[in-house]
Amino acid sequence: MLQKGKLDNIKKEMARLKINIMGISEVRWKGAGVINSDSHKLIYTGGNDHERGVGFILDRQTSLSLTGYWAVWDRVILIKLEGKPLDLDIIQIYAPTSTSTKEDIDAFYLDLEKAKKQCKSQDPVIIMGDFNAKLGEQRMDDVVGPHGLGQKNERGERLVEWAQRNEVIIGNTWFEQPPRRKWTWKSPGDGSRNQIDFILISKRFRNALLISKTLPSADCYSDHVLLMGKIRVKLRKQKRQNPILD
Repeated sequence: MLQKGKLDNIKKEMARLKINIMGISEVRWKGAGVINSDSHKLIYTGGNDHERGVGFILDRQTSLSLTGYWAVWDRVILIKLEGKPLDLDIIQIYAPTSTSTKEDIDAFYLDLEKAKKQCKSQDPVIIMGDFNAKLGEQRMDDVVGPHGLGQKNERGERLVEWAQRNEVIIGNTWFEQPPRRKWTWKSPGDGSRNQIDFILISKRFRNALLISKTLPSADCYSDHVLLMGKIRVKLRKQKRQNPILD
């Protein structure tokens, strides 16, 4: 997001692809806050330096339903949208990379737990972002579908354990797509392509996720490919200001 013109380009792509909510990993901005940019609203959180950071960009119509946000730290942020009959909670994450320590991973999942506990059990919850994990192609109970990619690794095992414990499914592994619509990241020089970004959704609301796939044509100035999910939900316009959640 620090690159000149990157935000404007993302807004144009959101309009072209009819995307209402864009989750962003590696915002690389300091602090936390809300920025109004033309008809869009950017909600973000970062650390004390220009590293990591996560956020959301909402189009105008969706931003009218925003009731609040909670910046857990520079890897986890939660927004709440008023809906009818149920509200919608969305958590954007950026998990530690493969070179990080076990302590870093533990701290990340602790922050994710904090955000998840802010969500009401009766409301649908979506958790999305760069998990830096591989789940492979094998179905695992009703959590991981048969349409993943590659080979599962240790970080993938950790993600599956967390998903099972928190009653969520890995949404984009349940939709049959060609490989080019599955992989979400390519290494420098395009030496390898992996599926490390995921969209999770509450198990009881799994049918609300209508489709999930990558959009290789999206121009977002990133080595990640945009992963989209279409959700069936009705939002309600908010009349009060958007508070920060405690």
